[in-house]
Amino acid sequence: MIENISPTEAWKVLQSDPNTIILDVRSQMEFKYVGHPHDAINVPWKEPSTREAEPYFVDKVKQTLRHCGLGTTTEEHKILSLCRSGARSKLAGELLLANGFKHVLNISKGFEGDKNENKQRNCINGWCFHGLPWEQS
Repeated sequence: MIENISPTEAWKVLQSDPNTIILDVRSQMEFKYVGHPHDAINVPWKEPSTREAEPYFVDKVKQTLRHCGLGTTTEEHKILSLCRSGARSKLAGELLLANGFKHVLNISKGFEGDKNENKQRNCINGWCFHGLPWEQS
């Protein structure tokens, strides 16, 4: 089972361990237009067109890490899995762990966090709420 950490704990890990990677598993559209943490790597768990988990997700993560010059082994880096609220990233992280990755943590509450009473995100928790570094394309 994957361990959850808060966005602020994830930021501390990023600052203290240069072999840590944020793996943003949201769709390409979310990553680009909603925004993403600085230096995050995007490998979508699901895309809106299919709404089903990417069948080659683990292979695509490995390929992306190699392409970015980050190595090929599953033990080399600590991966912080991120999505909008922490649900998709948890599933994606568990799959990575089940397929040989050794150091995967889920960023609970994700990039935008939970909805408040007015059904708005970024208001009560999540990466953006805590003022952690991010950018939009």
